[in-house]
Amino acid sequence: MQQALNRALADVMEENPRTVILGEDVGRLGGVFRITDGLQARFGEQRVFDTPLAESGILGMSVGLAMAGYHPIPEVQFDGFAYPAINQIVCQVGRMNYRSRGTLPMPITLRVPSFGGIRAPEHHGESLESLFAHVPGLKVVSPADPEQAYHLLKHAATRPDPVIFMEPKSRYWQKGPVNVGGAGFQPGGSRVARTGKHVTLVAWGAMVARCLQVAELAAEDGIEVEVLDLRWLKPIDTAGLAASVSKTRRAVVVHEAPLTAGLGAEVAALITERCFGTLRAPVERVTGFDVPYPSGDLEDEYIPNIDRILFGIQRVLEYRRG
Repeated sequence: MQQALNRALADVMEENPRTVILGEDVGRLGGVFRITDGLQARFGEQRVFDTPLAESGILGMSVGLAMAGYHPIPEVQFDGFAYPAINQIVCQVGRMNYRSRGTLPMPITLRVPSFGGIRAPEHHGESLESLFAHVPGLKVVSPADPEQAYHLLKHAATRPDPVIFMEPKSRYWQKGPVNVGGAGFQPGGSRVARTGKHVTLVAWGAMVARCLQVAELAAEDGIEVEVLDLRWLKPIDTAGLAASVSKTRRAVVVHEAPLTAGLGAEVAALITERCFGTLRAPVERVTGFDVPYPSGDLEDEYIPNIDRILFGIQRVLEYRRG
């Protein structure tokens, strides 16, 4: 995935001379995860440049660049580092187009290495999707594998709207084929990562791979699990979500963020609104806990694991009304 993202950035930079990349250590170092490796040498220091350690400044500068006709692709090194830039993200990035009645679009693609799974210290593993998705004017997307990462980043970086691109950092080293040509790739909406008929697992980012593992294990007991990769967390593909759950008639939503007011609550509400007549069980959620994201030693207890997801499936399969 790391190489797929790097290739996507290079292709976008090649195709659009007004694309610039900025952030802490994105230039000579190539980023903490080497996502921007080699891009400064290829495109020059005027288009790929390092910034001070000041996320509010990175996003504020991006707003100015967008107003001047550029397409900035800022990076915050880790998800927790986005907190100091919330004012710029909410009050400027998300609102400037609306505030200016369309005269100042914000074609900003904010790359956010996201979620846990690498045993990092505090503020280096967060799940901020519900925060971003709640902000009017922002689009939010999270890829699950190298193929999705390449094409979704290229798509996001050509949109006229601000897109929060949440990269699952624990999957940076995942390997897989990437069709660079993109024939037949649909960048919008959700995708069915595995078909099934008994229950739908809805997930995004790193949890898609875990849900696919769960589906393999469940198949050994004759349970056919459908895995729906939501991909776009804002706007949510309501039609795709309803189509999958209407078929299986049961749903389990899986995410790393805390349970309360997590994006899974919005997904569960959408499923209930559109599939109420066909649901055979309440929508189940398997999530992180309502605590600050823990240190690396406790990640395995916090992040939804295979057993917790399997128990979620068991609960919806065994549910009986009355």
